[in-house]
Amino acid sequence: MRKLLPLLLLALFIGITQLISHFKPVAAVRDTPPTPVITVETQQLTPRDYTVVVNSFGRVQPRTEGELVAQVSGQIIDVSPNFRDGGFFEAGETLITIDPRDYKIQVDIAAAELANAKVNLEEQQALADQARKDREILNKKGLASDYALRKPQLAAARSQIDAAQAKLAQARLAVERTEIKAPYAGRILSRNVDRGVVVSTNQALARIYATDRVEVRLPLKNSELGYVELPENYRNAGSDQSHLPSVTIINNLGTTPERWPATLVRTAGAIDEQSQQLYVTAQIENPYVENKDGRRPLKIGQYVTAQIEGRTLPNAIVIPNSAIYQGSYVYLFDQGLLQRTEIEVAWQNSRESLINMGLKPGNQLVLTPLGQVSSGTPVKNMAGGKPDSAKRTAEQGNKSNRRSSDAATVN
Repeated sequence: MRKLLPLLLLALFIGITQLISHFKPVAAVRDTPPTPVITVETQQLTPRDYTVVVNSFGRVQPRTEGELVAQVSGQIIDVSPNFRDGGFFEAGETLITIDPRDYKIQVDIAAAELANAKVNLEEQQALADQARKDREILNKKGLASDYALRKPQLAAARSQIDAAQAKLAQARLAVERTEIKAPYAGRILSRNVDRGVVVSTNQALARIYATDRVEVRLPLKNSELGYVELPENYRNAGSDQSHLPSVTIINNLGTTPERWPATLVRTAGAIDEQSQQLYVTAQIENPYVENKDGRRPLKIGQYVTAQIEGRTLPNAIVIPNSAIYQGSYVYLFDQGLLQRTEIEVAWQNSRESLINMGLKPGNQLVLTPLGQVSSGTPVKNMAGGKPDSAKRTAEQGNKSNRRSSDAATVN
């Protein structure tokens, strides 16, 4: 039995081989897989008039600001209810009153000195008249001296009156200065004193600013200067105020941003040394008057953003930033193929770019994000059918499939 086992295994192997050869699998003929085509969204470039809007930022600052200073010394006996941090006041309003009694005494003293000076002048005038009459009665020949005619004494008496009048005016002025009045309509930025405090001459009492307008200094990049009508000053002609660029100041404090209209009124006379940028100044009129829009008042020192209206460029080509790759090239759709095109960006904001070179009207700009794709890649325009190259590729694939099917049928 062991001798027959190898023969049985050989016969089993031969039988299996014959069975596999008789029932061999037939390969199914498949169609050639279609060439994958990228579907893209395009935009036809059309030149249009484009107004450049330059974005900037800055801090709100008073246009007119200063310190309220005591011009006389003394104790503060009264303060205005508006004399507090953030308080509003009107022009000419008395904010602080210093004890005036000492200065009123000086007025009385100066008035008495003036009265004495007037009496002295009348006495000297009478003596001068008497000296002239005496000389006429004596009928002396020759010229008498000025001293004998009392002319110097008369001039000195008149000078004493002038000095007394000046002293009286100075004393009255000191009394007026005990009432410290607001030089303009404004607001208290910070105060340093209160009722009962003894102040000295030239002591700072408060810091105030005018509320008729505020300013915002805005930096401009060097690349943006050519797109804004700067309000420049000239030595011989002055500044042209006929057309000042409009600015929109955006207040981001609070729940919703608020927009304030402003005007570009001034350009700095020098480039900033640290940032190497040119600063322009935007001015907002009446930022503290209650308005119908219900905007919140601007705060001194707060940061705001600004949109400066620039020049209007005719026949400009503007594209979205999302269509630009690495800041230097875009993809165009040309007869069903992608074409990589180098461009030059003249100006750019957060959403769109102004193209200086590389594109022309009528180009089909690809808007779909593609990443790194080679030029010449077949694509399909989302707005149309298959591209011509894709159709040719599909037709060639169908012909090959038909030939393969015919050959399989013959076999």
